[in-house]
Formats: sequence, C-alpha cells, structure tokens
Amino acid sequence: MGTPHQTLTIALYSDDASVRRSVSSALGRRLSPDLHEHTIHEFATADALKLYVDAKKKVDLFILDGEATPEGGMGLSKELKDQVFHCPPILLIVAREQDAWLAGWSRADGVVSHPIDPFTLAKRAAALLLAATKNV
Repeated sequence: MGTPHQTLTIALYSDDASVRRSVSSALGRRLSPDLHEHTIHEFATADALKLYVDAKKKVDLFILDGEATPEGGMGLSKELKDQVFHCPPILLIVAREQDAWLAGWSRADGVVSHPIDPFTLAKRAAALLLAATKNV
C-alpha cells in the first residue's frame, strides 16, 4: 500500500477494452481533493495482472470486471484476497445489481454494476482509497 504522499496506483482488469476506457475515463486523474493523483495500470488478462502482483508492484486499489473472460473478476478477487498479504481493496464490476451478493463470496470490498455510471464508480473508488489510506 502506498502512503497518502505518493501517487496512488489503480490496477484495472477487464478483457474488454471499452470497459477499461469507461473506467479510466470515469476515474480521471484525481478522485478527491483528499487523495493524491493516481495512475491506472490496465490489464486485459488475469495472467498479466498476476505477473504484475507477483513482481511486488505497488497497488492501492484493484478494479476487476466480474464479466471478464476467460477468468472473471469474481474468482480473481477471491484469489487475490487469499494470496496477497495485506491485499489492497478490490472494487468489483458486476453484470447486474442483483449479482452484488456474489461479492461476498469473492471478498470484494465494493461493488458497482454495468453499465458503468461514472459518478458511482468514482465515488466508490474514492471511498475505498480514502479508507485504505487512513489505515496505512
């Protein structure tokens, strides 16, 4: 986890380039006056994200697409929570609001649904980052 004095790092996973574009656009460069600017590292495959994590790269927030294929964000969320020591918060994007209960199984810290609402996504991401930076 980074400190509040460093650029924050968001790892974004979706096999769909349009989802990655929507999320990146919604998040902009700074989510809140209480947070520093962030950079977004995009991953189109779960394997690429896992290599990044295995290399001990800094991540302050994961945003995972639950609808990604062949490996969905829900299973990846559970794997990260089980295997990453002091795992950063995870925001999961699900197909429908009714699927949010699956986040309990995946151990995600927050949930938003498709289609992506930029304001809701940014608000939830900011809340997770603010909570995480206060716990550093």
